[in-house]
Amino acid sequence: MGRLTRAEAQERNRAKVLVAARDEFTERGFRDAKIDSIAERAELTRGAVYSNFPGKRALYFSVLADLAENAPDPPQPDPGHTARAALGAVGRVWVTRLPLTTDGSARLGMDLMPEVLTDERTRQPFAQLMKLDAILLGLALERLRPRTNGRLVRVAETVLTTLHGASQMAYAAPGFVEPFDIVSACEQLADLELDDGWPPPHIPYVPQAHPVDEPWSPPRAVDAVRGEPARLSDDGVVAILGLHRLEAAEEAVRAAPPEATVTAVLVTSDPDELAPLARLALADLCGVLRQAFPRSAWPRLQVIHDASGTLARAAGVSAVSDATETAVRVKAGRLTARAEGRGACHAAASTSVENLTPPAVRPCEGYAIPLDTSRQGEKR
Repeated sequence: MGRLTRAEAQERNRAKVLVAARDEFTERGFRDAKIDSIAERAELTRGAVYSNFPGKRALYFSVLADLAENAPDPPQPDPGHTARAALGAVGRVWVTRLPLTTDGSARLGMDLMPEVLTDERTRQPFAQLMKLDAILLGLALERLRPRTNGRLVRVAETVLTTLHGASQMAYAAPGFVEPFDIVSACEQLADLELDDGWPPPHIPYVPQAHPVDEPWSPPRAVDAVRGEPARLSDDGVVAILGLHRLEAAEEAVRAAPPEATVTAVLVTSDPDELAPLARLALADLCGVLRQAFPRSAWPRLQVIHDASGTLARAAGVSAVSDATETAVRVKAGRLTARAEGRGACHAAASTSVENLTPPAVRPCEGYAIPLDTSRQGEKR
């Protein structure tokens, strides 16, 4: 066997750290786990652990995310072809994951919520991740229960509140939660009427989408919703969203033409800690969606994790933060429109690309200079 490259060695060490950390967190829990013990289990130095993960919490989130993304599917229920049946299936899949005790592997997830609560840097992104989960679940429900101006995102929020509450009670009071009651409650929530509508975004200043003509050569990526390669060459809307702006994904879905493919690309200024938290939150929900809903009802939204910012740069976003909101329109393999700032998703999705007029140009020593047509006719 040949000598490993530096990248291969780093990847191998990262995998060893994750396995060692999983064992340490399982045996001792997050609070009592020690980086030195993790390094010893991995047969690496303490420095090697920190070269892959900046701290224990980032490592903890990464362990949970890897487990969620690679968890074997439980016995699969028949997908529901009505909203009520689908929510019953959601409940059944969810309760199979509830810990029966707080010993052994069940201890691994006990400290997730306390760690999220300890810091505003994790609370705000987590709140937006829950919003995105509710949007995905609500969009799937709407495809099974279509109605005039019917929005079911608030019903989805209520379902997720019930399910996450059941999880926390299972940790705090083992044996208290009756799984069959949770399934029954989810089924009945399908008939809940919450007067949920979709008003236009209440934004004081909505940016205008401006025409562009740029090549669109996105890297390959995986759609976290479907667990398969994302369809990035399709005509549609691509939204680059920081973890404080995830709810804007719904604006793109509601405003885009019915035939458009809508993609949310998740970026963050803290990829070491917040990116695995995002992977965990989406994997928990999307794994359930794929089992509980027929494929025809899967939400009309692709979600891509872009921790490195590679896809964002392909869309013309060179620097990202958790407040990023930029949306582009894709048509025939090119970027045809772009909007930036709060409200960009709505602006780019609702703009008629055919009516956008590219900026006028005039030749000047080999360069194309945009003409400022807005000032034509003024006295000089």
